[in-house]
Amino acid sequence: MTDNPLLILADHAASWATRPMPREVEHHARRALIDWFAALLPGCLVPPATLLAGAMAAERGPGNAICYVDGSRGPIRHAALINATASHTVEFDDIYRDAGYHPGCPTIAPALATVQARGGTMDDLLRAIVAGYEVSCRIGVAIQPSHYKYWHTTGTVGTFGAAVATALALGCDAQKIAHAIGTAATFAGGIQQAFLSDSMSKPLHPGHAADAGALAAIGAAAGVTGAMDALHGPKGYAAATSEDTGKWEKALAGLDESFAITAMTFKNHGCCGHIFAALDAVRDLQAETGFKPEDVAKIHVAGYGPTKSLCDRPEAASEADCRFSVQYTTAALLTLGGVRIAAFEPENINNPTIRAIMPKVSVSLDDELAKGYPAVRAAKVSIDLADGRHLFRHQPTRKGDPDAPLSDDEVSDKFRELTTPVIGSAAAERMLDGLWTGRDLPGAVQILANSRHRAAAE
Repeated sequence: MTDNPLLILADHAASWATRPMPREVEHHARRALIDWFAALLPGCLVPPATLLAGAMAAERGPGNAICYVDGSRGPIRHAALINATASHTVEFDDIYRDAGYHPGCPTIAPALATVQARGGTMDDLLRAIVAGYEVSCRIGVAIQPSHYKYWHTTGTVGTFGAAVATALALGCDAQKIAHAIGTAATFAGGIQQAFLSDSMSKPLHPGHAADAGALAAIGAAAGVTGAMDALHGPKGYAAATSEDTGKWEKALAGLDESFAITAMTFKNHGCCGHIFAALDAVRDLQAETGFKPEDVAKIHVAGYGPTKSLCDRPEAASEADCRFSVQYTTAALLTLGGVRIAAFEPENINNPTIRAIMPKVSVSLDDELAKGYPAVRAAKVSIDLADGRHLFRHQPTRKGDPDAPLSDDEVSDKFRELTTPVIGSAAAERMLDGLWTGRDLPGAVQILANSRHRAAAE
């Protein structure tokens, strides 16, 4: 062993090529894969992935990796870029809470593309996913929470997940995986301003991470070397992107004993995760008391840092803005009964009932809750009703977090809900069964013509 975190993580990643796969770890990896496809397929219908697929079709080149947006096969990086972008677009992708990071989209997209390209098996894919999650989530822990002041972790840390997963799937040993990590460190990027303004850039962050990480791994497999002190050096990744040189002792604690993929958050709402605790509280208070949207006089959400700094958007108007607005999502929850795909369709973004509730919702920073972030994602919600009643709920966690997880049935229901309108119920059930129990890789799917027509019309 060594005190170099990069080498420690590379050794661990390489071990997933041959170590026995614990049944629990395999099960959680399959849950992550199912959840990723649930987020991917609806994202295949809309920009920016549809725009990228069209713009890049002429330069696709040969290969067996499937681009799910247009159903065509091509090289690893092409599929990884577009699939990772699509899987982040509808905001239903997974979260590693302690790192403030969505590992699925930048990690699974290149892992699947690489294993498809090499004609591998489901076991190869699951091993690559587990290794990519483990390394990237631990790097995320080392640089948080200060990294999240300016950087988008999914675009930055996701590059390591992509590099490790791709390298393992390519058959790299520990030394080459280390070089892939070293090169990935200098490729990683993604700034938060991209989603503080109205733009399509945010889904491109995991797309770029998947592409850049895959490039780092492909290079390493061919003998391209990276800096072995790229993570912890005085001008390395941690020093450059966080307020210290990295909490490596914390990040590496329990390595080989506990695995990040077994502690994932799966989203129960189709919006920014920093709003979830507030939405859960509002939903539960409404269920307990039966108040109607028109009964609301005022709602106040007290939250941790990003709930206020990123998600206090009282004037949200675009789809991207609305996905990051406490005001919009709270009003949509009360009006529609949930914050799912339908909440962000044009007719609901402009729904007068939702718009009437939004000015009644306010957000503040709670110092106590801020101290618990990122390990604890809580909210305090106060609701004043027109009849004079005052309701309050301290929501200590979020539905879908490791301490309040979605059951396997709920993961399956989420998959069906999000994918059936895209590929049809029969195809969705076949894919779901294969993802839970199959030994073969997931293959191409046929997107329904009416889904494409609807997306084009929008």
